[in-house]
Amino acid sequence: GSHDSFSYWVDEKSPVGPDQATAIKRLARISLVKKIMKKWSVTQNLTFKEQLEGGIRYFDLRVSSKPGEIGQEIYFIHGLFGIKVRDGLKEINTFLEQHPKEVIFLDFNHFYAMDDSHHYFLINRIRTAFGSKLCSVECVEYVTLQYMWEKKHQVLIFYHYPLYQEYPFLWPGNKMPAPWANTTNVHKLLQFLETTLEERSRYGTFHVSQAILTPRVKTIARHLIRGLKNTLVHRNLPMILNWVKAQKPGVMGVNIITSDFVELVDFAATVIALNDLLLEEDESAT
Repeated sequence: GSHDSFSYWVDEKSPVGPDQATAIKRLARISLVKKIMKKWSVTQNLTFKEQLEGGIRYFDLRVSSKPGEIGQEIYFIHGLFGIKVRDGLKEINTFLEQHPKEVIFLDFNHFYAMDDSHHYFLINRIRTAFGSKLCSVECVEYVTLQYMWEKKHQVLIFYHYPLYQEYPFLWPGNKMPAPWANTTNVHKLLQFLETTLEERSRYGTFHVSQAILTPRVKTIARHLIRGLKNTLVHRNLPMILNWVKAQKPGVMGVNIITSDFVELVDFAATVIALNDLLLEEDESAT
């Protein structure tokens, strides 16, 4: 999975998003401030298509309306506005049309400046984009690749807002817990990932290990121009990847792992390779 999957492009010309504090909105009237914000808002270099081609199958999505704009258009957002959600969904659907056996998870977990009418608009966009590819809510343990192929489903949507109850194809957010370490320290992050795996629910949910470091205000202040990638990600990714290599999938093991800048190391290939451990278990059991 990728963290803030859509943030490969953010619009410096747009107003600062409603996910930001008032003080930052005021500061952002200075054009240099938006340039700096962009360096810290972008957590991926690859487009949806490129991420999919690289093996990413879980997408972490934050969305927002654009206050003051007429209509109910919804955009991806991380400090600054990204592309329209409908354009992203279209790009993802094109990939799925070309690869009918691939399955993806779209996790809509943060909503900003949205009332119910915005949600209905977005849910309609999701239904229009994927149609019969959408997998209805089911017992998590039943949802195997075989099950998805038989039903010709390819998309699981997780929707962290009460309206999920009105639509059979929206999975509740609590089926996709994604505990967050909120630290700049790689050792604390790895300790947190270990602890949350131990606390993982044995049945009934998926589980996201967020292998990401989060900049504090002082981190940004000290390294304004360098940005997230050069300050936190480059230096710590090798250690994070070593943790990933040491994991086991399956019950009480890792399930979905997310990272920033997924192309900087063999992140997707390393996570995908963990599945071989499950195959080995199957073989030894038979």
